[in-house]
Parts: sequence; structure tokens; C-alpha cells
Amino acid sequence: MKTWHYAFIVFLGGCCYGILSTFVKLAYSAGYSATEVSGGQYLFGTLLAWALFLFTKKQKISVKQTYKLLLSGIPFGLTGVFYYQALQTLNASLAIIFLFQFVWIGTLFERVFHKKKPTKGKLASIAILLIGSVLAAGLVSKGGIHLSWQGAVWGLLAAFTFTTFIFLSSMVGKDTPPVLKSALLSTGGLIVVFVLFPPVFLFDLPVLAGVAPYGLLLGFFGVVLPPLLFSIGMPHIGPGLGTILTASELPVAVSMSSLVLAETVSAPQWIGVVLILGGIAAGNATRPTGKIKSESLQKSSAL
Repeated sequence: MKTWHYAFIVFLGGCCYGILSTFVKLAYSAGYSATEVSGGQYLFGTLLAWALFLFTKKQKISVKQTYKLLLSGIPFGLTGVFYYQALQTLNASLAIIFLFQFVWIGTLFERVFHKKKPTKGKLASIAILLIGSVLAAGLVSKGGIHLSWQGAVWGLLAAFTFTTFIFLSSMVGKDTPPVLKSALLSTGGLIVVFVLFPPVFLFDLPVLAGVAPYGLLLGFFGVVLPPLLFSIGMPHIGPGLGTILTASELPVAVSMSSLVLAETVSAPQWIGVVLILGGIAAGNATRPTGKIKSESLQKSSAL
């Protein structure tokens, strides 16, 4: 498989996250709480991941590797928890801006942990992405912005844990089959969510039955596919480029809001979508593709 194939796989993983906000809004409008929605998402997503594993070729991994992957799922679960907390005090457009800071945090991680200095092209790409995110989120076209420091902290924590998850996806369990790796990461995320949000809704059958359709959709696009796609693509492209590619989340979120929820999307927002896609393309072109795979495979092979 060529390097751009792996980059496209990671791009699709980011697109999956962009689908979630639409279904979350639909679930909220149906009367379900954040606890029920997030719990249903990780519960059904983890069950789907293990069901998919049953139909794959089995390969044994060590107990140590299993624990590493379960622990690597912690930031996966925390991202959803922190982001839902941010949405309690911030409007959706502002909350996603804070979450979107992962595009530069990933490059910072590469600089700190891999001693890798970002190129001018990558920095330019990040600047384009951040400008595009402000436009795509609709902040320019809205009259006022309500900012709470609590929401800002939760949003930045979500960005940090999301970057950590992407970073670990590229480093841990490289030799583990992607489907098994996805299932273990999902299980780690599920444990964290259930610890922080006790799943009392499991004992209320009407609520469980009602939230199940949303949980299945959110679980498939938010719990099953992203870890699976990242497990396949991230080890070959690295976390720096990976965070740029996952910026595809916001254009998809804006498009879904327009198509499914019939929300009005202004011209500046569409310009922001175009800028984000341009920033992703620029980021993907900042490095010679032949070097991406060889560099990433040399990093932390002990993991």
C-alpha cells in the first residue's frame, strides 16, 4: 500500500468524527442526556468492535501489550468526556474551536517526544487550518461570543487527550492486528467513560432501547472506525501529519449540519471549509512521501 493510501485512511478517520455531532444533536433533541449518549456510544461501539474481531483471523498478543492498548484507550474515552463537559458551558461552535487545537498540539508532541522540528510548510498548513476553523465554526458571522474559563479548560483538555490518542495510535501496538487493536482501545475508552459516567441507564430498559439506535450509529462512527482506521494509517505517517489529516472532522461536521439538520451555513463558513481542506492538502504535501513511512517505522519500535 502506498503512503498516500495510509494518509487517506487517516483522513477518513477524521471524517468519521465529523459525523458524530449531528447524531449527538439528534439524540439530545430526543431527550437523552450526555451520560446516556456517551455511555451508549462507547457501549455499543465496543460491542461492535469485538463482534467484528470474531470474524477476523486470531493472533495472540502478550499480556503486557494488551495492558498497553487498554491504557492507550484512556485518552480515547477522556476526549469524549471532556468535550461533553465543554459543551455544558460553551456553544458548539466555540467548543469545537478549542477541540480543534489538536492540529498544532500534535506538532508540539513531535517536537517534544521525537525532537522533530516542524517545517515552514507544516506551520503554514496549521495556520491555514486554524483560520479555516474559526470561519467554519461560524464565529465570524455571529454577533457575540460567550466564553467561560471552565468551558475553555475542558475544551483544551479534550484537544490534548485527542492528540494523545492519535500519538499513541501511531506508536503502540504496531504489530497488533488493527481490528484487535481497535477493540482493545475501545474497551479502554469504555472503562473510563463508565467510571466517570456510571451507566445507570442500563437498568432502565425503555431508555436503553431508545438510546440504542443513536448508540449504534455513534459507536460505529465514533468508537469502531476511528481507532481501526488510525491503527492502519497512523504508524505509517506519524502523529504530526496525522493530526493535520484528522482536521477533516470540521468540514464534515459543517456539511452534515447543513444536509441532515437543515442548519443555515453562511458563506464565511463554507470558505472556512475550503480553507481547512486546502490546509490538509498543504500539510500532506510538506514532506516527501517516501520518507514518511521509513521515519515513522523507526520510532519507538519497543512499544
